[in-house]
Amino acid sequence: MDKKTLFDQIDKQYSDSSKEFIKTAYFFAEKAHDKQLRASGEPYIIHPTEVASILVSLKMDPDTIAAALLHDVLEDTPTTREEIIEKFGENVLNLVESVTKLDSINFQNKKDNEAQSLKKMLFAMAKDIRVLMIKLADRLHNMRSLASLSEERRIAISQETLDIYAPLAGRLGISNIKCELEDLSMMYIMPEKYNELLKLSQKATFERKGFIDEVVGRIKEKLDELGIKGEINGRKKHIYSIYRKMLRHNCTFDEIYDLIAVRIIVETKQDCYSMLGAVHTMWKPMPGRFKDYIATPKPNFYQSLHTTVFSKGGAPFEIQIRTYDMHNIAEYGIAAHWKYKEGIIKTDKFQEKLAWLREMLDVQKDVNDSDEFMDHLKIDLFTDEVFVFTPGGDIIDLPMGATPIDFAYSIHSAVGNKCVGAKVNSKIAPLNTVLNTGDMVEIITSNASKGPSRDWLKTVKTSSAKAKIRSFFKKEMQEDNIKRGKEIIEHEAKRRGYELSELYQKNWIDAVLEKYSLSSIEDMYASVGYGGITVNQVLAKLIDAYKKNIKNKTEFINGETKRREPVNNVLVKGYDNFLIRMGRCCNPLPNDEIIGYISRGRGVAIHRKDCPNIKKIEQERLIEANWSGVNNTAFVASLKVIAEYRTGVFSQITSIISNCNFPLVSANMKADREKLMTVINVSVEIRSAEDLTALIQKIESAPYVREIHRTVNG
Repeated sequence: MDKKTLFDQIDKQYSDSSKEFIKTAYFFAEKAHDKQLRASGEPYIIHPTEVASILVSLKMDPDTIAAALLHDVLEDTPTTREEIIEKFGENVLNLVESVTKLDSINFQNKKDNEAQSLKKMLFAMAKDIRVLMIKLADRLHNMRSLASLSEERRIAISQETLDIYAPLAGRLGISNIKCELEDLSMMYIMPEKYNELLKLSQKATFERKGFIDEVVGRIKEKLDELGIKGEINGRKKHIYSIYRKMLRHNCTFDEIYDLIAVRIIVETKQDCYSMLGAVHTMWKPMPGRFKDYIATPKPNFYQSLHTTVFSKGGAPFEIQIRTYDMHNIAEYGIAAHWKYKEGIIKTDKFQEKLAWLREMLDVQKDVNDSDEFMDHLKIDLFTDEVFVFTPGGDIIDLPMGATPIDFAYSIHSAVGNKCVGAKVNSKIAPLNTVLNTGDMVEIITSNASKGPSRDWLKTVKTSSAKAKIRSFFKKEMQEDNIKRGKEIIEHEAKRRGYELSELYQKNWIDAVLEKYSLSSIEDMYASVGYGGITVNQVLAKLIDAYKKNIKNKTEFINGETKRREPVNNVLVKGYDNFLIRMGRCCNPLPNDEIIGYISRGRGVAIHRKDCPNIKKIEQERLIEANWSGVNNTAFVASLKVIAEYRTGVFSQITSIISNCNFPLVSANMKADREKLMTVINVSVEIRSAEDLTALIQKIESAPYVREIHRTVNG
């Protein structure tokens, strides 16, 4: 993309005054970025030019295009705020600053950085959606030019794009950007799978071209016959969508029916249904594959009729039918509501389109924990929806897995708080019933209800319902929450082997209060009591501080430094006089990487760091451990040998062990004649990891042995 191409785009679309305004912004950016280069070695001005071009294609207003051209000048050049206001006005400055601020936040760790940056972006876009439009265009061009970065950076940026930016584009209905972001991300994250599906898609498209041309021809004839004005075109499913569908339905590439769809675009809603009837007379419809998104639009206002029909040869294919207005919204999403010449909203549905965002942010404004914020966000933004009905026929969209309690709180907080039962499709149903699209839900309320149950927090799916339940407990039961929270923390601390007196150091408590924006220890108790934060979030930070404090202390006995002696040739760092035993599940050997687990009343169990059981136990009880000195103790190592099905292979393996002078503790064999394979399990006394490595190499080199690896005993 060069200056001339961008200017040609602008000349075709904007008024004379707007053209001049945008071109002035271009020359300003070109001068500001003079001599700056991108990672690819190209002049930097190419990037803002491409970002602006993407937004021009979305028909955004002149201020947005100017801000796109200038979006990096405050951060990367000596340009001042005053210069931008003077030449382009405060509106453009606000857009540029909002985009700049999203990339200029520093946090303590990557997780907090990701969550807080995203939170800031969502609040910025709630104020002015054009901030996100610029950000999406910026990310799209960065993805298009990702090849110049290292593989590690490419994968990291692609994963972030797939997790955050592509779903945001989808939630705003901008399908062309969403699809391209997904495909580009997959190309870098899963290159082999992407290329495999790309080749299959291209082959299928080529093979079905004649068939699709025939279908398009027949539909054109039907349009003429019915006197309906419209157009027909083909739509090829994008690669990541194919991949997701294969995973979701556990099917092969050949089983995807809508790989290539025929799209019919007509003038009126009535024409849509007329053509649907005509299509079903021309081809037999597939049962259960009809979706009416006109009567029930998606949350991003997507509307279309989808039907899958059988060709004469029995091959299924999809047909989509929509109006020109529906098609415009399907392609451009929220941008379709922007009246670019005036920079104003063309329809009041624009504000309705952002209602989900404002509600989500209102619910999550008090969520300070990064994990919780990201979990809520993934539910609110990225989970598939179900559409259910009120008794009055209104449509309520909820995330997949939602329950009648979610439904109740989506109606109103008071309905949720007084909920005592529910009817689903006119039948009494448990409150934890998972709702499906098409269900009619009626909530039974009672003024005698004392409010929601705490167990509902484990049941509900929507962050809105969780927040409203917690708000009830927070406001209505403050004293009970403080008492309950203190009891929960005391009980859990004792269960983990700690007294609160050990953990309640002022600076440690202050760190917890600061992290979760609490003003006092009573607030901390109350927050744990009503579920605002978890007991693990409090204790994990306190126990971590306690361990660091113990680790940094030098212990003295009778004025001398206490000497720690290794037990069983294992030294547990920072502690002394522990009973030490080897974990039977993994039988660690000298030079294996090991870790200790502080058990209750049985000392420290030593495990290999790769022991599967380590992942299942309380992580706060793990403690650093190392081998010390030369180990003369015999250990039992277990090996699994997979060999070809041959006579004498078992004796061959046991002979190798005997010749190496290693005592054989146990041995067994299982033969599979059908697979022509023998599995031999042996346990051997070993004195060092080096001896074990030498033995494995000898067995591995024996004839008929396919593979050998060390195993654990459960």
